[in-house]
Amino acid sequence: MEYLKAFITGGIICIIGQILIDKTKLTSARILVLFVVAGCILGGLGIYEYIYNFGGSGATVPLTGFGYLLSKGVIEEVDKIGFLGAFTGGLKASAGGISIAVLFSLLAAIIFKPKEK
Repeated sequence: MEYLKAFITGGIICIIGQILIDKTKLTSARILVLFVVAGCILGGLGIYEYIYNFGGSGATVPLTGFGYLLSKGVIEEVDKIGFLGAFTGGLKASAGGISIAVLFSLLAAIIFKPKEK
């Protein structure tokens, strides 16, 4: 049942993205930024916690999950160290994911030899 919930949650997020691609003139980059900002806002308001509790990985893997992670890190750091946590919390919470993304991007660039079109 856990896998089904993750599939449904991630699928709904993907459907929203596909609708934005098909029905608006937004570029892919703007839609990606919109997802991260939506995750931050929903995380800051405490709404994304319910989505995460229902969907598990289906809610954390898409970009909305990255936004949620940023907002959660900021909230935790502000509670611990005060105002300075607003600047450091998001980076501390997402450092592992960002590091892995950079590492795998480097490996893909080395292996596949990207070229300009």
